[in-house]
Amino acid sequence: MLTPGQKAPDFTLFNTDRQEVSLTDFQGKNVVILFFPMAFTSTCTAELCEMRDNISTYADLNADIVGISVDSPFTLAKFKEEQRLPFNLLSDFNKEVSQAYDTYYETFVLNLKGVSKRSAFVIDQNGLVQYAEVLESAGDVPNFTAVQETLASLN
Repeated sequence: MLTPGQKAPDFTLFNTDRQEVSLTDFQGKNVVILFFPMAFTSTCTAELCEMRDNISTYADLNADIVGISVDSPFTLAKFKEEQRLPFNLLSDFNKEVSQAYDTYYETFVLNLKGVSKRSAFVIDQNGLVQYAEVLESAGDVPNFTAVQETLASLN
């Protein structure tokens, strides 16, 4: 599992506009990376809408938000549009980034293979992990207060 102080694994994934987004694109900013199991499910929707509704709080903390799931870019585009999410959703369809961040269910509900675990990471301006929370239960949401406190400590 990734722990604070470690270099965050770099990645390049496609967003909902089919453009490549890399972790290195956020150099000089803090970034909150949220892995989530599946678009359109109740907890995932609530989690990402909470981020949407508090986007100004994260902007004030010099942080960008990125959501990552194993859904296709096309599914994520529809989800982003319906929920009016003002941040990138990235497709880890090949499951490589979820595995690199050790946030991966081999088998999920309904015997679905290879789904991202719900998790939150704060990566600082230098690409170092400052906060890591990987949840075993997909029904739980990250500790957003701890995420915000971590971001505040970086500014």
